[in-house]
Amino acid sequence: MTEADIPGVDALEKAMFPVDAWPTQMFYDELGQTDTRSYFVAVDPLDAVIGYAGLMCVLPIADVQTIAVAAGHEGAGIGSRLLAMLIDEAKDRGADDVLLEVRADNPRAQRLYRWFGFEQIHVRPRYYRDGADALIMRLELAAWQGRPQRTDHTQKEA
Repeated sequence: MTEADIPGVDALEKAMFPVDAWPTQMFYDELGQTDTRSYFVAVDPLDAVIGYAGLMCVLPIADVQTIAVAAGHEGAGIGSRLLAMLIDEAKDRGADDVLLEVRADNPRAQRLYRWFGFEQIHVRPRYYRDGADALIMRLELAAWQGRPQRTDHTQKEA
């Protein structure tokens, strides 16, 4: 992700997370912290942002800051590719574990994270502004072998 991507990322952020959307300036601030942050975008053939993801890594832990895929592009593997990039980046930076928060009422995202090997380790009650709980999930990187391969039995991911 570059500063040029932020208007598209911001528009997608506001569409996907109307209650919990990050302020626009936060994306600029995050991009300025290259020592601990990594952000990626997915774009369509017309260069429109259709997904984005961000990671904070303060050793020995990495934390998925955000990940989103535009509604019209879900199920195409974009979320999987973005998540794999974040995990690979965490491993490259020397992290032992990757943590993330996911809404308790978002089973589709939870399936994706479990498919990647994340395990729920805690619940943060009323974490989101609308009162929804957050599930805290962890992936131990010692066993990370790369993005899981889709099979005919694999459910569509986020």
